[in-house]
Amino acid sequence: MNNYNDVKQTLSALLEELTERLDHISDDVRHTDQAVEKDFAEQATQNENNEVLDQLGNSARTEIALIKQALVRIDSGEYGICQSCGEPIRAERLKAVPYSSMCVKCASKVGL
Repeated sequence: MNNYNDVKQTLSALLEELTERLDHISDDVRHTDQAVEKDFAEQATQNENNEVLDQLGNSARTEIALIKQALVRIDSGEYGICQSCGEPIRAERLKAVPYSSMCVKCASKVGL
């Protein structure tokens, strides 16, 4: 079994950063720091901004889920093994995307 302590630390730090970012996004969308604008044009702008923030939040939630899954795979000894074909995931891919669950070949088949 490989020692993935460095990867685990990297993933944990990324998880903490994304969780904090998601908290800030949630606060911004709920307007906890400022009231909703009274002017209709400003409300429209706020709504557009909220849509962008929602997209960023959804991306962060997806990435958080992938990181948590990768941490589970590290703990179970399955990290670095493609979940589709069972072959090892190349170190370069894991370095670039440490929460990868598939090798490049399998990921490209499913559009990841």
